[in-house]
Amino acid sequence: MDQRVLNIELRSKTGKGISRQLRRNESLPGVVYGKGIDSVSVSLKIKELSSAIAGEGGRNHILTLKGGGSLDGQMVIVADLLQDSLKGTPLHVDLHKINLADKVKVKVPINLVGSAVGVKEGGLLDFALHEIEIECLPSHIPEHLDVDVTGVALGHSIHIGDLKELPGLKVLGDPKAAIVSVLGRAKEEEAAAPVAEA
Repeated sequence: MDQRVLNIELRSKTGKGISRQLRRNESLPGVVYGKGIDSVSVSLKIKELSSAIAGEGGRNHILTLKGGGSLDGQMVIVADLLQDSLKGTPLHVDLHKINLADKVKVKVPINLVGSAVGVKEGGLLDFALHEIEIECLPSHIPEHLDVDVTGVALGHSIHIGDLKELPGLKVLGDPKAAIVSVLGRAKEEEAAAPVAEA
């Protein structure tokens, strides 16, 4: 995963009024926390954060903090980004301080590869789980996980437990949870048609 720089400033004042004022100035309130440090309130430019987490990998990019006194040079990932439910604009960001020698839990997007045989037979692809939680060292965070759907037939699924183990990476979540399925909707509709005509 790429390492990128993120400029921050320490913030002594907190509260809704200060947060609104920051956002009016195109800045964002945030907090840096993690093992071995007390939580620290910071502010940063919205455009800089957007640029830092742009592209594939998104929030999982390792960010090196610049400025912020004792936080200068610390490495973080975006643990949470609160956004306005209507406008989608950022409201607050949580930055998790990491150590390259300690494993982290992050969510990564799933990338479907191939064309399911069940779709060619008239089925409908149901992509139910678009991201998955994993545990690994920060330097091993993948931009995405490829899931090959080529062999998925009508009425079949790929579950979390079906994923192949990758070196240094542990997949978390319910092993029985379906990632992708091929539904037999087309055949169900054909079967229902004569009943409707009758």
